Parts: sequence; C-alpha cells; structure tokens
Amino acid sequence: MRGAGGGMSTQYIEPMGLTLGMQAAAAPSWVLPGLCVVCRDWCRRALCEPCLQRFAPRVPRCASCARAMPLALPRCGECARQASAFQRCIAGTDYAAPWNQLIAGFKFHQKTELAAALCELMLRGVAHAHGDAACPTLLLPVPLSRERLRERGYNQAWELARRLARRLRLAARADVLQRSRDTPHQIGMSRAEREHNLRDAFWVEPAARTRLQGAHVALIDDVLTTGATAHAAALALTRAGAARVDVWVVARTP
Repeated sequence: MRGAGGGMSTQYIEPMGLTLGMQAAAAPSWVLPGLCVVCRDWCRRALCEPCLQRFAPRVPRCASCARAMPLALPRCGECARQASAFQRCIAGTDYAAPWNQLIAGFKFHQKTELAAALCELMLRGVAHAHGDAACPTLLLPVPLSRERLRERGYNQAWELARRLARRLRLAARADVLQRSRDTPHQIGMSRAEREHNLRDAFWVEPAARTRLQGAHVALIDDVLTTGATAHAAALALTRAGAARVDVWVVARTP
C-alpha cells in the first residue's frame, strides 16, 4: 500500500543517529555487483566511477542555488541579488544527458528502479558539499498534489528521500509538508510565473508542526530549475517553525 508520499513503504523513517560525512559517498561493503545504468558495465553500485567522472564531473557550484560556476565563489550573481527561503542547495549534477533521460524515465514512466542510481548522484554531491559538516535532522520530499499523485502513482521525491534516509541514517517523513492544490505544469514558465503559480500551494500538517520546531530540514526533489518550487516549500516550512531549510536535488538545470 502506498503512503501519502507515494512510496511503497511507510510515511516515515526514523533516524539511527549518524553524522553526515564522507559516508554519504561510500558504498556498503555488502553491495553485490550490478550493471551501471548508463554504460551497462559491471560495477559495485548503480553507477560506475568512469560514468560519474565523464558525465557528472565535480565543478564549483553556487552554494545557494547549485548553479555550476567557472570559479569557486560562494554565490552566483543572481543569488546575491535575490533572497530565498532556503539556505543552501546541493545538486548531484547538471540536468543534461544522460541524466535528463534517466530522470524522465524515473519520474514519468514508472521506472522507480532508477531511484538507486539517482540517489548515488545526490549522495556524491552531498558528500562533496558537506564534508564533515553537521547533517540535517529531517528529510522531506517535495509533495505532489492528490491529483498528480493519483495520475503518477508515486511521488518521485519520496522515492529518493526514503532511500537517502536509510543510507544516511536520518529521519524522513512524507506526511509533514503537504500540497494544498494541483498546479499547472511549469515547463516553460519564468520564475515570476512559477512563483505566482505556486502561491499558497504548500502547507504543513498542524500535527507535525512540533516536529519542525528548530529543525534543520533537507527538502528533496529531482530537479531544480528556477528554484520557485523549493522557495515556496521552504517558506511554508520556515513559517511552521523550521530553523533552516536546505534543498537537495539530483540535477540542476543549467
């Protein structure tokens, strides 16, 4: 039975008390060999190291929006001019081939088995960005509306969040942040149009507000384009009591 977040599991995963460090990028010793989802060669994870180095090279990124930058600067020019409700964004890679096809298959074509590979990208980005920094206390997926969840059958953000939570031994919940209404697809919209489209689209379950008080939240999604969705969701979380909201995504649109 699917939970509110659309995953084939419970709506929550409790933490096991581990700090966030380089373990984010380390494969468990018991992982059996498999095939890389990109090149189909044998490897210990869902993605082989040659494909990661070729298609997802580590590059300097803006700490606020995860946009790739030619120089290692704290923030890009756009983020320096525009405030956001989230403090940091971490992306595993840019939204380009072959990742865009994998994300589309995962998101729109029921290929939930790709979640493991996409989580590897996210964990690599998290390990690179955080080092041995303190970890969030709670992972939350960006929610879908009831209509979109019924249409798709699962929430791709929860499929990512619950796997990340188990790997990092963090708490994750799909029943805290809710989407109050369906919104039109935002492909092709500007940031201003997206912000108008998402106005008051997110809210926090009243019973869950105590869990958010003073919490450091990582908001999980597949792609960040303009940041409007992440901004609207983070705003709802901070208004409900979260002390800090970061955003973790598989890919950042260049």
